[in-house]
Amino acid sequence: MKDLRGLILSGGKGTRLRPITHTSAKQLVPVANKPVLFYGIEAMAAAGIREIGIIIAPETGEEIREVAGDGSQFGVEITYILQDEPLGLAHAVLTAEPFLGDAPFVMYLGDNLLQGGMLDLVDAFRSNEPDALILLTPVDDPENYGVAELNGDGSVTRLVEKPKEPATDLALVGVYMFTPGIHDAARAIRPSRRGELEITDAIQHLVDSGRRVEPHVVRGWWKDTGRLDDMLEANRLILDAIEPHIEGELIDSTVDGRVIVEAGATLIRATVRGPAVIGAGTRLTDCYVGPYTAIDAGCEVQNAEVEHSILLAGSSVRNLDGRMESSLLGRNVKIHRDARQPRAHRFMVGDNSEIGIP
Repeated sequence: MKDLRGLILSGGKGTRLRPITHTSAKQLVPVANKPVLFYGIEAMAAAGIREIGIIIAPETGEEIREVAGDGSQFGVEITYILQDEPLGLAHAVLTAEPFLGDAPFVMYLGDNLLQGGMLDLVDAFRSNEPDALILLTPVDDPENYGVAELNGDGSVTRLVEKPKEPATDLALVGVYMFTPGIHDAARAIRPSRRGELEITDAIQHLVDSGRRVEPHVVRGWWKDTGRLDDMLEANRLILDAIEPHIEGELIDSTVDGRVIVEAGATLIRATVRGPAVIGAGTRLTDCYVGPYTAIDAGCEVQNAEVEHSILLAGSSVRNLDGRMESSLLGRNVKIHRDARQPRAHRFMVGDNSEIGIP
């Protein structure tokens, strides 16, 4: 088998994460202080893939270019591929055909996270040489995903995109491996009722044509980070695996458990209970930061309690009587207490916002 190339899809409008995505690409929202997109790039690099194409949209493409660069920071070479409209995953494959050529490739949805990376999966694809390898996982709401039906011997018989009445609970995970035959399959299908060229239809065309499509059921976790609760859960899962280290300054402060305090961060009379990560230049004063919290660079938390939350760069939380939890704050957001007493707080706030809490 030829050397694999990588294809990462980073278009889409991120409507389920608004207002955060009004001002930033959803693939750049950080999980454990690292953009979601980077996890996919790093997984491909770890699997030995050196040439990666990233599908970008006109609205967010330039921001993704600026953040991910030419790929040298990951040890790969990145080519950016403009998709004018989000017309489906199979359309993205056709858009990327000049880059992919006749090479087999891994396609990865840029807002997904997969435990353990993809090295074993890539090795299996190289060894078995199927026409396609698809990843599946049981989910509680299969009607929201592409769903696979399998024969008794485990082979794939049918795939349906977001069925109203799913026949199984096996959803397609956002990682696919293809040989070049997928291009002809994508050209052979028609747009779905959603007006998109569905990758499930293209894979079904392979099945119907007698091509070998191998399923692989994922036993570890997989997260689509397209919604607030999914972002927070992905943050929790990543933080559960961090290795603690303290490089910032602690003044009369307590750090318990798996906590990363990056260089330049300052903790003054603060308590941080891990797993948590505190970004460079962040200042915590007279506060409590609880488990599963990721605070990005240049933030401030003062006279407040924060838990199970994500704070993007430059945000501040000050003088809250109640605990802020299960929240996602955009860049440069300011949360503070007004004169009246608060009772509870839950936020999803866009960039450059300011909220006064009564």
